[in-house]
Amino acid sequence: MRTLQLALALIAFMFTAMRSVGDDFNSGGVKFHYAIQGYGEPVILIHGLYSNGRLNWVLPGIAESLAKHFEVITIDCRGHGRSDKPEREDAYGTNMVEDVLHLMDHLNIRKARVAGYSMGGMIAMKFAVTHPERVDAVVVGGMGWLKAGAPMNSVWDKLERPRFNVPAACPQSFPKLGVTEAEIKAVKIPVTILIGEDDPCRKWYVEPLQHIRPDWPVHLIPGAGHLNCVTTGEFKTQLEAALGKPQT
Repeated sequence: MRTLQLALALIAFMFTAMRSVGDDFNSGGVKFHYAIQGYGEPVILIHGLYSNGRLNWVLPGIAESLAKHFEVITIDCRGHGRSDKPEREDAYGTNMVEDVLHLMDHLNIRKARVAGYSMGGMIAMKFAVTHPERVDAVVVGGMGWLKAGAPMNSVWDKLERPRFNVPAACPQSFPKLGVTEAEIKAVKIPVTILIGEDDPCRKWYVEPLQHIRPDWPVHLIPGAGHLNCVTTGEFKTQLEAALGKPQT
């Protein structure tokens, strides 16, 4: 019996390892790179500013871990990684939200769990507000409530890093990803927040969110700041728990 169990486990591992596919698609004239790993219900992972799908999700082992139970889809957002990098500010903002929708349509995915970190958290939250019928659950990491109409905190100005070859138009468009209090209160999808206990975004974006949605769980990652949070084992554990078990 144990021999059979080991054989089945080995077969499952081999299929997971084999299912690692990278490809490109077009969204509004912009070419995107995405990758798929694993089988099961879809989970879409959206990376942070100046990162990409591989750096944010694959190298820390998050994608591989989730791929044991889910079909894990990582995308290089416009302006990042192996995707096109338009220079115009109007190419970013809510277009980054629609890119997720176009990717789902491209892959014939009706609904998915969506998780985003930092910039990806803004995109994930905006997606939950604008396309709730396409989302089963949302996990927002390293971010909380980006208020509509509010100026961005100066932290994003300090993150100008031209060596990463990301057009400045991308972070300059972040205010367009903001959502209103009424929109936040209207969300019926399960939402979980993961934030490093030393992350300044905890004070700026998470604490205001807790005042209007105290029902949304907030999990603090001990000893983590903004940049190192996704590399911790606790972040991976909490992300897996927040995404929930696949339906059987």
